[in-house]
Amino acid sequence: MTAHATGYYTHADCRRHDMGEGHPECPQRLDAIEDRLLVSGVADLLVRCDAPPAAQSDLSLAHDRMHLAALQGLEDQLREQIDAGGPRLVHIDADTAMNLHTWEAARRAAGLAIAATDAVIAGELENAFCATRPPGHHAERKQAMGFCFINNVAVAALHALERHRLQRVAVVDFDVHHGNGTEDILAGDPRALMVSFFQDKLYPFSGHVAKGENMLNIPVPAYTRGMELRALIETNWLPRLEAFKPEMIFISAGFDAHREDDLGQMGLVEQDYAWITARIRDVARRHSQGRIVSCLEGGYHLGALARSVEAHLRVLADL
Repeated sequence: MTAHATGYYTHADCRRHDMGEGHPECPQRLDAIEDRLLVSGVADLLVRCDAPPAAQSDLSLAHDRMHLAALQGLEDQLREQIDAGGPRLVHIDADTAMNLHTWEAARRAAGLAIAATDAVIAGELENAFCATRPPGHHAERKQAMGFCFINNVAVAALHALERHRLQRVAVVDFDVHHGNGTEDILAGDPRALMVSFFQDKLYPFSGHVAKGENMLNIPVPAYTRGMELRALIETNWLPRLEAFKPEMIFISAGFDAHREDDLGQMGLVEQDYAWITARIRDVARRHSQGRIVSCLEGGYHLGALARSVEAHLRVLADL
């Protein structure tokens, strides 16, 4: 591996988590991304990487031990339920369910984010993208919700702070939904800055009142388009990031603000994601030795998701 390379972290375990037929957060999301990167030739220019599932001690950086025990307990309950001929899913909320592979997939996703962090900090890679699921940014310290069980970005960011002794890390969240879980975990920690935008009056209906001075949340109206959002980023995110001088940047990379995605009503296109990624990369190269770890969050229109991830990766990899 070379220091200017971009890592691509994924694993078959992340496909085995399945919340049932017709659910938008489906295994086919990863297939769509993989196919697009292969057809476009981008896959050939990335360093493909693997990693073991996260250990309990790693997950405990971001999550309450009772939350982790509850998830493990739900897996055990589900196994007994299936053995008795019962349903093959157990629901945490109306939209969030576990199958027999969910706990392993969630631990694997966090493990991949941790491994990407280690490789980038070691200088083996300049940056990395984690094509993982389940997503994470709605998972709070004590609660799974919104398709999310373990907060991959929060685990990785705290791993960088606690295990690698970095002084300052930034989290950039451009998912259409507010990253309430990441805010819950990192709010008030002076070592972390979180900047985000999200569609106003949309699930999880939070973020209007920041939980800490280290949180910069920008609710935007439905149907906001790329140029309006770029102006907000220029005048809000970038000055805060410049002043904070992060030693590493983590991205909650949700692509559901795309105009073709039905889970939101915003108007972004692939070029907007490329522009946002380029601005983040510029900050990282000025202050963070280029160090970025990006983790997949939302994005449910398969074509728009695949094209947007390609645009994101082309910028990260300088293609």
